[in-house]
Amino acid sequence: MKENALSWICFVAFVLVMLLLDLGVFHKKDTVMKVKTALGWSLFWITLALTFNALVYFTLGREKALDFFTAYLLEKSLSVDNLFIFIMIFGYFSIHPRHQHKILFWGIFGALIMRAVFIFAGVALIDKFEWIMYVFGAFLIYTGLSMLKKEESPEFHPERNIIIRIFKRIMPVAADNPKGVFFRRIDGRVYATTFFITLLFIEISDLIFAVDSIPAVLSVSNDTFIVFTSNIFAILGLRALYFALNGIMRYFYYLSYALAGILSFIGIKMCVNELTRDIEAPFHISNIVSLGVIVALLAVAIGASVWKKRREGGQ
Repeated sequence: MKENALSWICFVAFVLVMLLLDLGVFHKKDTVMKVKTALGWSLFWITLALTFNALVYFTLGREKALDFFTAYLLEKSLSVDNLFIFIMIFGYFSIHPRHQHKILFWGIFGALIMRAVFIFAGVALIDKFEWIMYVFGAFLIYTGLSMLKKEESPEFHPERNIIIRIFKRIMPVAADNPKGVFFRRIDGRVYATTFFITLLFIEISDLIFAVDSIPAVLSVSNDTFIVFTSNIFAILGLRALYFALNGIMRYFYYLSYALAGILSFIGIKMCVNELTRDIEAPFHISNIVSLGVIVALLAVAIGASVWKKRREGGQ
């Protein structure tokens, strides 16, 4: 496998085939995905990513494989924060669990397109303006510190979103949606349903999320193929991960602190590494160090959350 046009074509074709199989074969009916099934699908997507990682190792070398794995783990860990938003969105719009997979599918399909645009734009900006790494780094540090100031249960008001308000002025929204469709025709007029509003809001949340995650992943590698494939593999497994963690995510009390630490560390890494290149200093924060920091922060946060829950249960 080389990073050429054929590699891109094969990968994009693979993604499209998996998406078609996912919606048209594996999850053709609207059913509630059980935790055991969701865990199985999560393992399936992770196995696919690791298999591709092995392919990268044997064809592109150890460094590229390490870049892919670090970027994949980074994107996967940051995606967990977005799952909390999904839970709030589905709860606010009262979307039944049996319909959530369909909305997530189309939401993530749109996310794949947005990520591609963000990644190519980000790499192009870095190639043309190397100093933008300082901007990305400072932004990630600010985002990480801002996460520490968030309330544990922030207020959630989708109806105040400017895009949603503009959309409702353009197209009427039907109050009920008995068949779980995105649009309905009532008295000869097309109405959007709450399903479509939910999908629109998920796309908006992922767009905001990408503003944080793409600069972070670009700190690992500027190789468009590695960044794109690792990002896509992380997103493909996001639906299954949502259903697997939906019932237990509330127990990960300290996870947001770990994610804040990861973003802040990645921001510092971007600034430090760019500075060392500018002044030709020998100090450089490698991806192996980044991988170790990410794993350590996640392990400590999850362990502390489990300990806190057990302690509260014992009282």
